[in-house]
Amino acid sequence: MQTIHDEMREVSQVVVRLHATVLAVVGAVVTGMGLFIITVWLVLTGGAQMGVHLQLLKHYFIGYSVSWSGSLLGLWYGALTGGVMGWSVGKIYNGVLLMRQDRF
Repeated sequence: MQTIHDEMREVSQVVVRLHATVLAVVGAVVTGMGLFIITVWLVLTGGAQMGVHLQLLKHYFIGYSVSWSGSLLGLWYGALTGGVMGWSVGKIYNGVLLMRQDRF
């Protein structure tokens, strides 16, 4: 008969580690393209107060604006931010997983 300790060891060995690089690429593509598409959509629709809330990103992303050039800069900034966040999440997850496996 297995004890809880043995069952936890089996489960912890089955849990899959994340590839931080793949997660960084996916995060970069999703956030970069997301910011690019949102900016282009706002430029195409226009209006009196075009992208008031999205304009606030210029305080974090130097040179960004809701414009055609801003959409390309947003693509770059979004990809950089998403890549760093994805890589960080992958590394932290793998670190926690490694600590848990050592414990059991």
